[in-house]
Amino acid sequence: MAKDDSTTIVVDGQYVDLRNRPLAALLAWLIPGAGHIYQGRRTKGFLFFVCILSAWILGFALGGGHVVYASWQPGDKRWHYLLQAGVGAAALPALVQGHRMRRHTDQFDGSTMKSYEPLWGGFMAPPHRPVIESEADEVSAWYARRGAGYEMGTWYTVIAGLLNILVIYDAYGGPLAVPISGRKKDPDEEADDTEEASDGAPESAPG
Repeated sequence: MAKDDSTTIVVDGQYVDLRNRPLAALLAWLIPGAGHIYQGRRTKGFLFFVCILSAWILGFALGGGHVVYASWQPGDKRWHYLLQAGVGAAALPALVQGHRMRRHTDQFDGSTMKSYEPLWGGFMAPPHRPVIESEADEVSAWYARRGAGYEMGTWYTVIAGLLNILVIYDAYGGPLAVPISGRKKDPDEEADDTEEASDGAPESAPG
Protein backbone atom coordinates (compact mmCIF):
# COMPACT_ATOMS: atom_id res chain seq x y z
CA MET A 1 0.00 0.00 0.00
CA ALA A 2 1.39 3.43 -0.94
CA LYS A 3 2.33 5.67 1.94
CA ASP A 4 0.76 9.13 2.31
CA ASP A 5 3.67 11.57 2.14
CA SER A 6 1.64 14.26 3.94
CA THR A 7 1.36 12.17 7.13
CA THR A 8 4.30 9.78 6.92
CA ILE A 9 7.79 10.66 8.13
CA VAL A 10 10.98 8.62 8.11
CA VAL A 11 12.92 8.31 11.36
CA ASP A 12 16.13 6.29 11.35
CA GLY A 13 15.01 4.39 8.29
CA GLN A 14 11.61 3.54 9.76
CA TYR A 15 8.33 4.88 8.36
CA VAL A 16 6.01 6.45 10.95
CA ASP A 17 2.45 7.17 9.83
CA LEU A 18 1.10 10.03 11.96
CA ARG A 19 -2.36 9.64 10.35
CA ASN A 20 -4.62 12.63 11.08
CA ARG A 21 -2.24 14.93 12.98
CA PRO A 22 -4.81 17.37 14.47
CA LEU A 23 -6.95 14.45 15.65
CA ALA A 24 -3.89 12.73 17.15
CA ALA A 25 -3.00 15.94 19.01
CA LEU A 26 -6.56 16.30 20.31
CA LEU A 27 -6.62 12.70 21.54
CA ALA A 28 -3.20 13.20 23.16
CA TRP A 29 -4.59 16.19 25.06
CA LEU A 30 -7.80 14.50 26.14
CA ILE A 31 -6.04 11.36 27.40
CA PRO A 32 -2.23 11.25 27.67
CA GLY A 33 -0.90 8.68 25.20
CA ALA A 34 -4.18 8.25 23.31
CA GLY A 35 -2.86 10.10 20.27
CA HIS A 36 0.13 7.77 19.99
CA ILE A 37 -2.07 4.68 20.36
CA TYR A 38 -4.27 6.04 17.56
CA GLN A 39 -1.14 6.32 15.39
CA GLY A 40 -0.12 2.76 16.18
CA ARG A 41 2.76 3.85 18.46
CA ARG A 42 1.36 1.77 21.30
CA THR A 43 4.46 1.35 23.47
CA LYS A 44 5.00 5.09 23.65
CA GLY A 45 1.30 5.66 24.20
CA PHE A 46 1.00 3.32 27.19
CA LEU A 47 4.24 4.70 28.66
CA PHE A 48 2.94 8.27 28.48
CA PHE A 49 -0.44 7.23 29.85
CA VAL A 50 1.03 5.49 32.90
CA CYS A 51 3.76 8.02 33.71
CA ILE A 52 1.79 11.24 33.25
CA LEU A 53 -1.42 10.12 34.92
CA SER A 54 0.56 8.54 37.78
CA ALA A 55 2.24 11.88 38.46
CA TRP A 56 -1.12 13.63 38.21
CA ILE A 57 -2.92 11.24 40.58
CA LEU A 58 -0.04 11.32 43.07
CA GLY A 59 -0.05 15.12 43.12
CA PHE A 60 -3.81 15.24 43.46
CA ALA A 61 -3.66 12.86 46.43
CA LEU A 62 -0.78 14.72 48.11
CA GLY A 63 -2.83 17.91 47.99
CA GLY A 64 -5.87 16.29 49.55
CA GLY A 65 -7.87 16.59 46.31
CA HIS A 66 -7.86 20.41 46.40
CA VAL A 67 -4.85 21.38 44.29
CA VAL A 68 -6.70 21.38 40.96
CA TYR A 69 -9.40 24.02 40.59
CA ALA A 70 -10.21 26.85 38.18
CA SER A 71 -10.42 30.34 39.64
CA TRP A 72 -9.48 33.81 38.43
CA GLN A 73 -10.84 35.97 41.22
CA PRO A 74 -9.06 38.74 43.17
CA GLY A 75 -6.91 37.07 45.80
CA ASP A 76 -7.22 33.66 44.15
CA LYS A 77 -5.86 33.76 40.61
CA ARG A 78 -5.13 30.08 40.14
CA TRP A 79 -2.72 30.34 37.20
CA HIS A 80 -1.50 26.81 38.01
CA TYR A 81 -4.68 25.49 36.42
CA LEU A 82 -3.62 26.78 32.99
CA LEU A 83 -0.74 24.28 33.13
CA GLN A 84 -2.62 21.52 34.97
CA ALA A 85 -5.20 21.57 32.16
CA GLY A 86 -2.52 20.13 29.88
CA VAL A 87 -3.70 16.66 30.91
CA GLY A 88 -7.06 17.27 29.29
CA ALA A 89 -10.11 15.34 30.46
CA ALA A 90 -8.71 14.73 33.94
CA ALA A 91 -8.81 18.49 34.63
CA LEU A 92 -12.12 19.35 32.94
CA PRO A 93 -14.34 18.88 36.04
CA ALA A 94 -12.58 21.94 37.50
CA LEU A 95 -14.01 24.10 34.70
CA VAL A 96 -17.54 22.92 35.49
CA GLN A 97 -17.06 23.62 39.20
CA GLY A 98 -15.49 27.00 38.49
CA HIS A 99 -18.44 28.02 36.31
CA ARG A 100 -20.87 26.95 39.03
CA MET A 101 -18.95 28.99 41.61
CA ARG A 102 -19.06 32.11 39.38
CA ARG A 103 -22.83 31.82 39.16
CA HIS A 104 -23.03 31.74 42.95
CA THR A 105 -20.64 34.59 43.69
CA ASP A 106 -22.09 37.90 44.85
CA GLN A 107 -21.14 40.59 42.31
CA PHE A 108 -20.99 43.33 44.95
CA ASP A 109 -18.82 41.91 47.74
CA GLY A 110 -17.30 38.91 45.93
CA SER A 111 -18.49 36.41 48.54
CA THR A 112 -19.97 32.97 47.93
CA MET A 113 -23.75 32.88 48.20
CA LYS A 114 -25.34 30.69 50.85
CA SER A 115 -27.25 28.85 48.14
CA TYR A 116 -24.01 27.52 46.63
CA GLU A 117 -23.53 23.76 46.71
CA PRO A 118 -20.60 22.22 44.79
CA LEU A 119 -21.09 19.22 42.55
CA TRP A 120 -19.66 15.74 43.14
CA GLY A 121 -18.95 16.33 46.83
CA GLY A 122 -16.68 19.30 46.07
CA PHE A 123 -14.41 17.41 43.67
CA MET A 124 -12.13 20.06 42.05
CA ALA A 125 -14.33 22.86 43.40
CA PRO A 126 -12.82 26.30 44.07
CA PRO A 127 -12.60 27.53 47.66
CA HIS A 128 -15.40 29.59 49.14
CA ARG A 129 -14.92 33.32 48.56
CA PRO A 130 -13.57 35.76 49.37
CA VAL A 131 -10.02 34.43 49.53
CA ILE A 132 -7.89 36.93 51.45
CA GLU A 133 -4.23 36.14 52.08
CA SER A 134 -4.09 37.89 55.46
CA GLU A 135 -7.17 36.13 56.85
CA ALA A 136 -8.24 32.58 57.57
CA ASP A 137 -10.13 31.11 54.65
CA GLU A 138 -10.73 27.75 53.00
CA VAL A 139 -7.39 27.79 51.16
CA SER A 140 -5.61 28.41 54.47
CA ALA A 141 -7.41 25.38 55.91
CA TRP A 142 -6.23 23.23 52.99
CA TYR A 143 -2.66 24.35 53.56
CA ALA A 144 -2.94 23.69 57.29
CA ARG A 145 -4.23 20.15 56.80
CA ARG A 146 -1.75 19.05 54.11
CA GLY A 147 1.31 21.18 54.94
CA ALA A 148 4.06 20.81 52.35
CA GLY A 149 1.95 18.17 50.61
CA TYR A 150 -0.30 20.90 49.24
CA GLU A 151 2.61 22.65 47.50
CA MET A 152 4.09 19.36 46.30
CA GLY A 153 0.74 18.21 44.98
CA THR A 154 0.29 21.46 43.09
CA TRP A 155 3.67 21.12 41.38
CA TYR A 156 3.22 17.42 40.58
CA THR A 157 -0.01 18.19 38.73
CA VAL A 158 1.57 21.20 37.00
CA ILE A 159 4.53 19.10 35.83
CA ALA A 160 2.17 16.38 34.58
CA GLY A 161 0.34 18.98 32.50
CA LEU A 162 3.58 20.38 31.09
CA LEU A 163 4.83 16.92 30.18
CA ASN A 164 1.63 16.18 28.31
CA ILE A 165 2.08 19.35 26.26
CA LEU A 166 5.30 17.80 24.96
CA VAL A 167 3.43 14.56 24.29
CA ILE A 168 0.82 16.49 22.30
CA TYR A 169 3.59 18.04 20.21
CA ASP A 170 5.13 14.61 19.60
CA ALA A 171 1.77 13.23 18.47
CA TYR A 172 1.34 16.10 16.02
CA GLY A 173 4.89 16.44 14.70
CA GLY A 174 6.21 12.93 15.20
CA PRO A 175 9.51 11.86 16.76
CA LEU A 176 12.60 13.94 16.15
CA ALA A 177 14.17 12.69 12.91
CA VAL A 178 17.75 12.30 14.15
CA PRO A 179 19.69 9.20 13.03
CA ILE A 180 20.54 6.82 15.86
CA SER A 181 24.25 6.30 16.38
CA GLY A 182 25.47 2.89 15.24
CA ARG A 183 22.58 2.23 12.88
CA LYS A 184 23.43 -0.09 10.05
CA LYS A 185 23.45 1.63 6.71
CA ASP A 186 21.42 0.50 3.76
CA PRO A 187 23.38 -1.11 0.89
CA ASP A 188 22.67 1.94 -1.31
CA GLU A 189 24.12 4.26 1.33
CA GLU A 190 27.25 2.11 1.67
CA ALA A 191 27.72 2.17 -2.12
CA ASP A 192 27.44 5.97 -2.14
CA ASP A 193 30.03 6.25 0.64
CA THR A 194 32.38 3.95 -1.26
CA GLU A 195 32.09 6.07 -4.40
CA GLU A 196 32.74 9.27 -2.44
CA ALA A 197 35.79 7.74 -0.81
CA SER A 198 37.23 6.58 -4.14
CA ASP A 199 36.63 9.97 -5.72
CA GLY A 200 38.41 11.76 -2.91
CA ALA A 201 41.41 9.38 -2.66
CA PRO A 202 44.74 10.70 -4.08
CA GLU A 203 46.08 8.95 -7.16
CA SER A 204 49.07 6.70 -6.52
CA ALA A 205 52.36 7.72 -8.10
CA PRO A 206 53.57 5.50 -10.98
CA GLY A 207 56.12 2.98 -9.86
